[in-house]
Amino acid sequence: MEAGIVSYGAYVPRHRITPAEIGRVWGVDGEAMGQGLNVRRKSVPDPDEDTITISTEALRTALVRGGIDPQQIGALYVGSESHPYAVKPTATVVAQAVGATPNLTAADFEFACKAGTAAIQTCLGLVGAGMIRYGVAIGTDTSQGAPGDALEYSASAGGAAYVIGKENVICRVHATASYTTDTPDFWRREGQKYPSHGGRFTGEPAYFRHVTECARRIMEIAGTTPKDYGHVVFHQPNGKFPLRAGKQLGFSDAQMRYGLVTPSIGNTYSAAALLGLANVLDHAGPGERVLVVGYGSGAGSDAFDLETTDALATFERGYGRPVEYFLEHGDEISYATYAKVRGKIQMGGD
Repeated sequence: MEAGIVSYGAYVPRHRITPAEIGRVWGVDGEAMGQGLNVRRKSVPDPDEDTITISTEALRTALVRGGIDPQQIGALYVGSESHPYAVKPTATVVAQAVGATPNLTAADFEFACKAGTAAIQTCLGLVGAGMIRYGVAIGTDTSQGAPGDALEYSASAGGAAYVIGKENVICRVHATASYTTDTPDFWRREGQKYPSHGGRFTGEPAYFRHVTECARRIMEIAGTTPKDYGHVVFHQPNGKFPLRAGKQLGFSDAQMRYGLVTPSIGNTYSAAALLGLANVLDHAGPGERVLVVGYGSGAGSDAFDLETTDALATFERGYGRPVEYFLEHGDEISYATYAKVRGKIQMGGD
């Protein structure tokens, strides 16, 4: 493909809560739960943080790093399952905040946790067709699980923004593929505060079937095998699933090292795979092959065969905070504070 990644940025809220603290409140062994999920702690947004503010922070970093004029952005898409408004686009607010309006198309994407990768595919098509100069794809979420539910131990918040273009490409896209079925593993109806899930069904046949089949398909299209990749990134509903999927496909722990971010910050949903890719790009050098496989409940997977270019060597990665900063830093909070900032305590009345 002619189009590729020309810049990127990431943002994760500063608050953290551990599985042990969550379990303490519910009278269960939270530490054991965290070990089973391979999640040590998760990020928690402040009351004034949502997918709009997270997207804006990530995109501002990407624009400065790439030296990109916001007025040259022809499309801006925000993928999320926790948009602040049911009717009112997140994308228009983000576009206005970074100075990209008014001459662009903007929309919100939804497909559970793969809305961000779907946005990237759309931008690749628009840029590749010559309809726009730059397209922006953002994956972001502030999702949460119901009190005491297994999701509460992993559902977190974060975002990553990617600028797609043809000039000064730092990561070339060789191919992309998707695998989609009607698999009801995770859902939330209109008006429901918390999502529901199919328990073990969310692993088999949902996550593992789609991720492994999509990975095999993209490697068949690209003519590659697992040994051809220096890095691999899978969607991360927890820290356990991607490692298992990687082993099933023949990837090593070393190949998954930088792409796995969930153990330190939790499942950021639409941003999970994109934050993993951002961490890979933070550490990679030119000429490294990268496989990315996203997943969204409902269900589908998007895969990308990527390769970093010589332009990455001089790319301004020093501006803004690298993903590793968010993985290593954060202020731990109590469950009481967590419940307060996430609105888990509902007052009486209408």
